[in-house]
Amino acid sequence: MLKIFKDNLLWFILLAVLAGYLGYAMNGGYEKTFMPGETSHGHHQIEMACTVCHTPSMGVKQESCNSCHEEELTRVDDSHPVIKFKDPRNAPRLEQLDARYCITCHREHQEEITNPMGLTIPEDYCYYCHQEIGVERPSHADYQFDSCATAGCHNFHDNSALYERFLTRHLDEPDFKQMALQRMREYYEDESKVNGDPLAQEAADMPEDVDYTHRILNDWSTTAHAAAGVNCTDCHNQEDADTGLITWHDQPDYESCRSCHTNEVKGFLEGKHGMRLAQGLSPMTPAMAKIPMRVEAAHEQLSCASCHDSHRFNTVTAAVDSCLQCHNDEHSTAYKESAHFELFLDAQRGVRKPEEAVSCATCHMPRVERTEAGETIVMVDHNQNNSLRPNDKMIRTSCIQCHGLQFTLNALADTELIQRNFQGHPTVFVESLELAREEKLRNEAAKNKED
Repeated sequence: MLKIFKDNLLWFILLAVLAGYLGYAMNGGYEKTFMPGETSHGHHQIEMACTVCHTPSMGVKQESCNSCHEEELTRVDDSHPVIKFKDPRNAPRLEQLDARYCITCHREHQEEITNPMGLTIPEDYCYYCHQEIGVERPSHADYQFDSCATAGCHNFHDNSALYERFLTRHLDEPDFKQMALQRMREYYEDESKVNGDPLAQEAADMPEDVDYTHRILNDWSTTAHAAAGVNCTDCHNQEDADTGLITWHDQPDYESCRSCHTNEVKGFLEGKHGMRLAQGLSPMTPAMAKIPMRVEAAHEQLSCASCHDSHRFNTVTAAVDSCLQCHNDEHSTAYKESAHFELFLDAQRGVRKPEEAVSCATCHMPRVERTEAGETIVMVDHNQNNSLRPNDKMIRTSCIQCHGLQFTLNALADTELIQRNFQGHPTVFVESLELAREEKLRNEAAKNKED
């Protein structure tokens, strides 16, 4: 009897431990306990927000992909929109590759077949629709179908920087253009964004029971915020969504910033730094990243103030130092040995104009034009996904502002050069422009023959 009791007690203890473990896991203790496999680089931050992508029965919702990616695909004029594959003439092709659905090519939790671009199908997928390309275009006769997406060639969704018309327009450009002045008209210089008269330190309107230092007052009073009449309560007072009560918050979150910086916060929530917040998860920390980060910054929670520094909002600091206080990969750490960093330093010394500085943000958070309600504005794009994976997304917004297109394509295709943060010259040659030149000459010859 005692033995039976001991055996039952042991089983009871084991079941209790197992139940406790599973209960803890289901409540976020061991987040990946029920994960069917590793999540891709693009989605690993939000992998615990399962319902964002899955239905209750765990099927993947097509609209979930569109909720995050549709705006970008519209902006770049998606080369392969879903409507193209609803054409009845393409029905036989859909039997080979049903491109109406994102998960046909992008399946999560299958790390063993996921390539760096997030694809989970063989790289010769172009063959299903373009078997005749070698005949239709003699310039492509000797290329293999698994080379279509080679750097500087084709991008399934976004060919905005690689269309033939774009390539021919940029033939024979010098490697280094005369330093192009980037579009530096600041969004915040628009008079419509100014709330009132400039404010001095004595105008600060924080409550009497709030602790502050003279340094905080000095920092705030020298910023564009104070110059535009933005006072303490404009950022620190927040309205409770449930009660409607307005209370002081010592550490305002992105919602406070959003009231004036709508586009920037939108980009932040769509990008690597803020995408967790957009799904109701805890803030991103460097410890969660899949690339090397500085150990001392591992548990810093990312917010607007993480980069822009509370009360100072120094954009120069945010453009370089804020990046390097977390990022510790080879590309990032090599930046301060690069020619780009020398241009950045020259701008700080006054040797060059501010718009000639090349910082981390110049390439990864460039100033872009957006048209809203008929008005074109210039804003900083805080969504790094718009310049990553594949890196030819950077061509239009960043690289060709200063470099010729051929040099740009070569540099972005040279993985070793990228690791060195572009110290030196590319050793790779991308043939896209030469193919475009041949195609142009062939078309001109055919036209002349007809005439």
